[in-house]
Amino acid sequence: MSRELRVLIVDDSAYVRKVFKEMLTRCPDVLVVGTASDGEEALAAVERLQPEVVICDLIMPHSDGVDFIQKQMALRPIPIVVVSIASESSEQVLNALDAGAVDFVQKPTALATEKIFEIAEDLVRKVRAAAGAPVGRLQTASAPPAAAPVSAVFHNRYDIVVIGVSTGGPQGLRVIIPQLAADFPVPVAIVLHMPIGYTEGYAKRLDQISSLPVVEAREGDEVRAGVVLVAPAGRHLAFARDAKGCVRCRLDISPLDTVHRPSVDVLFQSAAEVYGARVLGVVMTGIGDDGRQGAAWIKARGGSVLTEAEETCVVYGMPRSVVEAGLSDESVPLERLTAAIVERV
Repeated sequence: MSRELRVLIVDDSAYVRKVFKEMLTRCPDVLVVGTASDGEEALAAVERLQPEVVICDLIMPHSDGVDFIQKQMALRPIPIVVVSIASESSEQVLNALDAGAVDFVQKPTALATEKIFEIAEDLVRKVRAAAGAPVGRLQTASAPPAAAPVSAVFHNRYDIVVIGVSTGGPQGLRVIIPQLAADFPVPVAIVLHMPIGYTEGYAKRLDQISSLPVVEAREGDEVRAGVVLVAPAGRHLAFARDAKGCVRCRLDISPLDTVHRPSVDVLFQSAAEVYGARVLGVVMTGIGDDGRQGAAWIKARGGSVLTEAEETCVVYGMPRSVVEAGLSDESVPLERLTAAIVERV
């Protein structure tokens, strides 16, 4: 029999603690070792109970979730999954990710209803994925990068770089995007799996530490060299040429049959259709296989695909699916990924 995954639940609501415990104890491979009602209790509980993953609320009295994450990461990095109500704490979710949280799950606003049980599958999946995450690397990634932007002589091989990433992505992108120098000669487009309400704020934060401008993509935006576009949560990002030959952003809720919206597959396929062989795709850490079909489109049109190496992924799901399909030209650790992109471009 496989060993149980030890989980600590931190939330100021006794009802939520009870419901989360019920959700997790339905899983034979998960053991809830304890609960805590605020950050100070959580610090003591982690020391006493030695959980492998912590589920943490953000809005709590006395010591909130961000304060707990910062203190815990300084004491002993541990995988933490944030669970929050978006309307109350979108900025704090971004602060929590900056502090080193692995991932987050969005609570429904009406907690005292059956709606809270709707997040059970997502919560369990992310708790399992968080186990064993390289949180020491995430903690390092959360700080502004010490490395100088990577400059190079460019080879004019590609017209766009497209990036797909999920769990661990907010921290990973804080490593690679700020290392792109101000003279980077092609546009960069990113699909990051995030709930609605977070991508605009995340793009602004990434912009503050990057040499290149980083913006949330809008319908009709021109895709310009040296600009980083982040797909807005809830809509797919694709491209189309206008009458003058300029490539512009297209945002749509269709296709509806994708697991994620935005989808990496949709972005990659559109880039391959518009730019042909002059596309460099990058698939980074994340759960599932979003990006595999898109990588096949890029390769079929003559483009190239890089994947993040297993040793630096929080979850080696998306890159693994590309590698196992024989679609990766090179697997590169996070710390060297920017240099690999620049060398190819």
